[in-house]
Amino acid sequence: MDGIQRMSAAELVGAIRRREVSAREAVAAHLERIGEVDPAVNAVVTVDPERALAAADAADRLTVSGADLPPLHGLPMTHKDTHAVAGMRSTNGSPVLADHVPREDDLVIARLRGAGVIATGKSNVPEFGAGSHTFNEVFGTTTNPYDPSRSAGGSSGGVAAAIAAGIQPLGEGSDMGGSLRIPASFCNVIGFRPSYGVIPAPAVDNDHAWLARTGPMAREVSDIALFMSAVAGPSERVVPPAPLTGADFAGPVAGDLRGVRIGWSTDLGMGVPVEPEVLEVLTARLRVFEEAGAVVEEAAPDLTGADEVFHTTRALDFAAGLGPLVRAHRDLVKPEVVWNVEAGWGLNAQRIIDAAAARTRLAAAVRRFYGRYDLFLSPAAQVPPFDARLRYPERINGVESTTYLDWMRSACLLSATGLPVLAMPAGFTAGGLPVGFQMAVDHYRDVELLRYAKAFEDRTRCADRRPDIGAGQRLKPVATAAAG
Repeated sequence: MDGIQRMSAAELVGAIRRREVSAREAVAAHLERIGEVDPAVNAVVTVDPERALAAADAADRLTVSGADLPPLHGLPMTHKDTHAVAGMRSTNGSPVLADHVPREDDLVIARLRGAGVIATGKSNVPEFGAGSHTFNEVFGTTTNPYDPSRSAGGSSGGVAAAIAAGIQPLGEGSDMGGSLRIPASFCNVIGFRPSYGVIPAPAVDNDHAWLARTGPMAREVSDIALFMSAVAGPSERVVPPAPLTGADFAGPVAGDLRGVRIGWSTDLGMGVPVEPEVLEVLTARLRVFEEAGAVVEEAAPDLTGADEVFHTTRALDFAAGLGPLVRAHRDLVKPEVVWNVEAGWGLNAQRIIDAAAARTRLAAAVRRFYGRYDLFLSPAAQVPPFDARLRYPERINGVESTTYLDWMRSACLLSATGLPVLAMPAGFTAGGLPVGFQMAVDHYRDVELLRYAKAFEDRTRCADRRPDIGAGQRLKPVATAAAG
């Protein structure tokens, strides 16, 4: 069982294909690991072992049938609780939907099923994915496998903690303002926010929504590529299609940084406050890029106006998606969600016009930057994993937080550009807490981004340092942040 739990997704799928491991054994090891570690971290909030084991038996019959096997054949996976899984409780972490069981899969879940994934349950999220700390009134707080008194990040905090704790090697998340990148940085795993439309993620009421993205999390860059090869591709709901498909991500990832021009910024050129212990880890790692043949300079795209683009677009998306629910159940929804929705209701034409103009200027600034540089490096998170009892960090390097989004600004600014961005494990603070880089390339250079990340991974192997959490460990649960 321990051997299965330590495999990468590619290794596990390969072992199942070669009949060295059965899908049932893979699912059994996965469920066993949930029982071992989840009481300490609260990453998995719904488990469906009966259906999972039945699906595993069907996968094993397919294995011996001689039929062509899908790319993720037999791989067990819990899914982010903001993603609808047909026939499985899908709550969005909200009391309003505590008993909701959807009839249809979300697009990404349908594609994962079609690729051979076995759905075993759901991972925890902040309510409606709002915020980068995973807590809610339904299931409580998810904590960090490297220190279960600390936050796992969010909104994909449940899947990040599950991967870090060895429950599964691969999972899907989503990212509007850092929801893949910040939990990846906190949990010493990789989180990838692809270019627009590469994994289509149409909103219920807006097929053209562009700010939020769906993407993978894993311990290995090769597993990120495997996920993308299985899931990326066009949808009739997102037109025109992205110029990348799953075939672009197929095959081995060859890491290479020779001749790569890198712009590096501690504050994204916008005075973003970052805790010194985060910067200490990251600046020490810059030499890895240089030793691999890259040229590193202090530089950042001109992100003037990115805050306006992000906050206006986010407000519109929240009002469109969650406005009716807030009207009907305001008292049951957390105040941060209400605040975002009301911000959308309060927008006027001038604010929307100003944001459109700012986005146009931002796009021009990005083009200028990538005319000189291939890769932009910055901190994935402004703070190391913080006390899980807090709703959000009250200050960053001495700067007071005025909203629950302030400490996520390093991620939000890049979300506003629409660029593909990857959070990459970079090391640990003196206290043993994970720290990650944020790596961004030009639009639809996603494959090159994975190559750059693989080259860094090959030279550092930071994700090989696993948390000391295992069988028999039972830590006192952290009081939910929602309750103070």
